[in-house]
Amino acid sequence: MNASGLTWQTPAVTVDNPYRDLPSVDQLAAELEGRLPWPLVVDAVRTALHQSRRDIEEGKQVDARRMAENLVKTLERSDGTKVINATGVLLHTNLGRAVWSTQAIKQAGEVAANYTNVEIDIDTGRRARRGSYVSTLLKTLTGAEDALIVNNNAAAVVLCVNEFASGRDVLVSRGELIEIGGSFRIPEMIERAGARLVEVGTTNRTRIDDYRQAIGNSTGLILKVHPANYRIEGFVSSAGLDDLVKLGSEQDVPVAWDLGSAAPVAVLQERLQGPLPAVGTAAGVDLVMWSGDKLLGGPQAGIIHGQSGAVDRLRSNPLLRTYRVDKLTLASLEATLQAWRDPETAKARIPIVRML
Repeated sequence: MNASGLTWQTPAVTVDNPYRDLPSVDQLAAELEGRLPWPLVVDAVRTALHQSRRDIEEGKQVDARRMAENLVKTLERSDGTKVINATGVLLHTNLGRAVWSTQAIKQAGEVAANYTNVEIDIDTGRRARRGSYVSTLLKTLTGAEDALIVNNNAAAVVLCVNEFASGRDVLVSRGELIEIGGSFRIPEMIERAGARLVEVGTTNRTRIDDYRQAIGNSTGLILKVHPANYRIEGFVSSAGLDDLVKLGSEQDVPVAWDLGSAAPVAVLQERLQGPLPAVGTAAGVDLVMWSGDKLLGGPQAGIIHGQSGAVDRLRSNPLLRTYRVDKLTLASLEATLQAWRDPETAKARIPIVRML
């Protein structure tokens, strides 16, 4: 009551303020220190606190500490975390595909820790071609005239299409217009390479006459694609590789074979099972493309081999600079290919061969 006899009430102080219960950035970051580099911990904490404030505004239950903990845990489990493959799929794209051999790991480690002659001739001191020894190994293994390495098989396909069919047509069977991992599709890759897709035949049956009728003055390439991740059965047929090579020779159109993951079975089978012709070179295909980290059991790489004139054209394409591999890939691929020179060595050293 005041001197005039009037009374008043002191405004109530709100003590139930949910924002006051949130920890500070420094406090919460200190609790998580050591789990990750400090800047990542601070970013995770700030993200958690920001989201917590928004949740409070919406009347939701909030646990900033648990949210920050989960964010840090997610980062801890990001790329490079060792896992157990219990899927039953030996070459699982999302789990890193092939496990390297001990020799590949050792050779890559030695190269990583030292300067190397990745692009220099030790005898002359002059600049040399990158990956020349790996190319020599591939020529020996496949019987091809020349070979080239890029960073994955998709890059190999794009490079090939761009070089031989930029602004021109690429003939592909409708039954081979596949989608690979990550929703990347052969038609889209051909388009991005600057070429026009011409679909040949039908989904289940494509004959050599279908290709013959589709060839024209604007045809730059015949592309055969191995459907590695699916199978069509029943009333089906497809044009043989020999027939495609013969047609390409008649029409002066190069033929490329995208083998994807199937290469060691088709190309290197002679090394494991006896004297079979090196598929794709004996058949006269201009270029064969396949993956290094699938059945070969090596690092991620796109392997291209074939006729020397065709490979030379790829080497002169400016896109090759964007697709080239580093010294670690070359070192581990070299060790893997050396193991494939002998069937018993391949079976003993390469994990994927043992697993299969």
